[in-house]
Amino acid sequence: MMKEKIVLAVLFLTYVSSSSQIKGVVKDSITGKSIPFVSIWVENENNGTTSEEDGTFSVNVSEKSKNLIFSALGYDKKIIKITNASEVYLKQIPYQLEEIIILKRKETRQIEIGKTDNEILEAFDNGPRIETKFFPYLPEYKKTKFIKQVTIFTDSKIDNATIKIHFYNVDSNGFPAEELLGKDFIVSVNKGVNKTAFNVTKFNLKIPEKGIFVGFEKLIIESNKMEKTIKNVNSNTTQTQKIYYPFVLYNYVERAYLYTFSGGKWIRKTNEKDADSKQTIRIYEPAINLILTN
Repeated sequence: MMKEKIVLAVLFLTYVSSSSQIKGVVKDSITGKSIPFVSIWVENENNGTTSEEDGTFSVNVSEKSKNLIFSALGYDKKIIKITNASEVYLKQIPYQLEEIIILKRKETRQIEIGKTDNEILEAFDNGPRIETKFFPYLPEYKKTKFIKQVTIFTDSKIDNATIKIHFYNVDSNGFPAEELLGKDFIVSVNKGVNKTAFNVTKFNLKIPEKGIFVGFEKLIIESNKMEKTIKNVNSNTTQTQKIYYPFVLYNYVERAYLYTFSGGKWIRKTNEKDADSKQTIRIYEPAINLILTN
């Protein structure tokens, strides 16, 4: 039973209120097979979508002169003109088989990191972007260096709503760097407000000494969609509103920065007066925790 107070402060996103809808399919350039759950963004806009399990996608755009950015683990990122997006082929990244090292785990102790003193969780329609939470490395983690589980708080009005979870290294400038997994980690959550733990033991992840970014990406797919008809009493017209679940919950906390991937690039939110300032700001941070073990 969750004791935290939930404040539903939903921001229903309008996925570009233009009449131009672009449809297409994403395929493997060698096999010709469709690629599911490809992340697709309109360049430099907070507007995007996800390819369905059969590789098809549709996205509303304001200008057909813009570019679309296609990104999928195991494939080279591709940027193409919207007008050329009816059939998109992604090239696989050459993969070198590395020696598999079996690491001994005792799993006699575990700790949960990422908890905040803030008990107020707020739910937002998180939209077509990746939002992250940073976990710094601390010396006491040396005895519990393995990442066993990632836990995430969600709110959903449909069952088995799916999201994609990302794990990132940290680059020399403090930004999220390369992904630590070699393939997509797609998980589903139950209907209602829940804290769900996902076991990641099979990925053999250790918390890096530079820290780790853990992010989530909402999948803008049909199985996550719920439609609601809204009537405008003044104009006597109706409008269909599309909502994609689940909503990820947030804590309102004090941090130095927040990293969001939107429009095909990482955006660093920090002190508005001085981007290099160490001064903290109040932000909404995804309610994600990690469970470490030995």
